Amino acid sequence: MAVYIMLADGFEEAEALVPADILRRAGVEVFLTSISGSDTVTGGHGIKVTADSKISKVDFASLEALVLPGGGKGTELLEASEAVKQLIADCSAAGKYIGAICAAPSILGKMGLLSGRRAVCYPSFEKYLEGSIITGNSVEHDDIFITAKAAGVSFDFGLELVRVLVGSDEAEKLRRDMFYGDK
Repeated sequence: MAVYIMLADGFEEAEALVPADILRRAGVEVFLTSISGSDTVTGGHGIKVTADSKISKVDFASLEALVLPGGGKGTELLEASEAVKQLIADCSAAGKYIGAICAAPSILGKMGLLSGRRAVCYPSFEKYLEGSIITGNSVEHDDIFITAKAAGVSFDFGLELVRVLVGSDEAEKLRRDMFYGDK
């Protein structure tokens, strides 16, 4: 089981790295995947990340989930990539999980994949979720799609990915071990 998190320059760092960390804590193989030819991808706040892989190296047979972090510029570059859109289409057709957070669910919305489904995204991008049932929740899971509102819910998003891929017990254990949500 592998999760590929797509990285484009301008990605929102928390939306990629927090879920990657949580998934790895759960024992999931995670590949931070550059969509460009470069091994280094620069986030929207100037944090440089060394990718584990490139989009051309995605092993579709082992791919269990594809994750799209947001960030204005990062989302634009993800959406402009024919390779990313083909991977999304292939995952959708094969019933593989697709997670998207913040602005990134707009890509799925524009592709018509969220029509009739519960979804959430950054509020100013809701207009791109045509036909979706926009719930306003922090995280929404409908069929193979896991969407989330913004960087502030990156922990919730990561834990939902763990719940879906590994199980509720592991997600709850991680939540407790990280003291997430404790007051």
